[in-house]
Amino acid sequence: MKQNRREFLKKTLKATTAATALTATSLIASSKMPNDADGNGVVKGKSNKKEVLYRKTQMWEQYYKVAY
Repeated sequence: MKQNRREFLKKTLKATTAATALTATSLIASSKMPNDADGNGVVKGKSNKKEVLYRKTQMWEQYYKVAY
């Protein structure tokens, strides 16, 4: 009786481990990052928005006056 239980638990554990590994592998394989870098290391996205790095504002003008 105990031997049957142990064998059942062993088989169940192996099957669960195999199913988990298979699921994890398929999830990793299917989740490709949409913003992959090209050959130059530059990441290209699909957004049409322009990237604004600097806007001329009073605060920036004040900063530059103090900095220089």
